[in-house]
Amino acid sequence: MVMYSTARLTLRAWQASDLAPFAALNQDPDVMRYFPSVLSRAQSDAMAAHIQSKLADNGFGFWAVELTETREFIGFVGLNRPSFDLGHQPFVEIGWRLASPHWGKGYATEAAQKALAIGFEDVELPAIYAFTTENNLPSQAVMKKLGMTPAAPFTFSHPHLAADHPLAKHVLYAISKPSWQADHAD
Repeated sequence: MVMYSTARLTLRAWQASDLAPFAALNQDPDVMRYFPSVLSRAQSDAMAAHIQSKLADNGFGFWAVELTETREFIGFVGLNRPSFDLGHQPFVEIGWRLASPHWGKGYATEAAQKALAIGFEDVELPAIYAFTTENNLPSQAVMKKLGMTPAAPFTFSHPHLAADHPLAKHVLYAISKPSWQADHAD
């Protein structure tokens, strides 16, 4: 099983024991406030299966994240090919979703920094993108901490939501491999 480590976290393949805490995370209204709805257990399990399938098919995806010290599952972070594109090829996003008790500790940024390294060093992507709702300022703050900047089109309507949906308006950020390398030169 492929695993990646940071100072405090392990990014790894998903396990059956992740399903219950993942379902709890997806049923938390605070975690899901920038998504159309909370997920049922069946929807959460289906999402986990889809994530696992993409990891197996692509060699990268949304890895399960656990605290290295306790081995507690806290969410996911990783790379994904969205089902739509915004004129960028290849269009690979970085994304994260962590259980609310683990917010504000720098875990999203720490794990996402590792995912960027994997994307640029191992997968050899030319750029990596991130998008979220216009009002999801916490995720936008993580994007900025990662060195990401607004990308064109900066604002767009998410293609899987009705244009009048309150979460339809999204913003797009990106970081290029040269920009990332400049920030991580030894």
